[in-house]
Amino acid sequence: MADNSRTRTRALGINHVALEVGDLEAALTFYSSLFQFELRGRSESMAFIDLGDQFIALSAGRDQSPDSHRHFGLVVDDREPLRAAVTAAGGRILPGRGLDFLDPWGNHVQVVEYRDIQFSKTAAVLRGMDLVGAAALTKSADAIEQLRDKGMAAD
Repeated sequence: MADNSRTRTRALGINHVALEVGDLEAALTFYSSLFQFELRGRSESMAFIDLGDQFIALSAGRDQSPDSHRHFGLVVDDREPLRAAVTAAGGRILPGRGLDFLDPWGNHVQVVEYRDIQFSKTAAVLRGMDLVGAAALTKSADAIEQLRDKGMAAD
């Protein structure tokens, strides 16, 4: 059960995810064929790609086998166009009702749509991403209910 006292630090969100890849150039090519992003920075062994107000750190040197249960969830405006792009770029779609895929290095990515989850962007972040008024960024009734239950709905 969650401890609601203020004796512990509160986690406020996730800043970034680091993915190990076998080839940094190939990883940048793969992910740029799937998503619009800005390259935040780069070194010989790492590249940082902005995804809204978070980022992914790509790190050269993956040597473990593909992930099975370990994964990260990525939020998108519309996952259907992504399905074909993943296959065309050399990723592997995993079976299931949603959209999960393995990148060419075995990183497991679970893709969810913004409208279906309680995750929300502030108006300032949406403006910065040029997404103000984007129809795809409305919330489903279930997501609004999740937010309302936590006192986070913009009623």
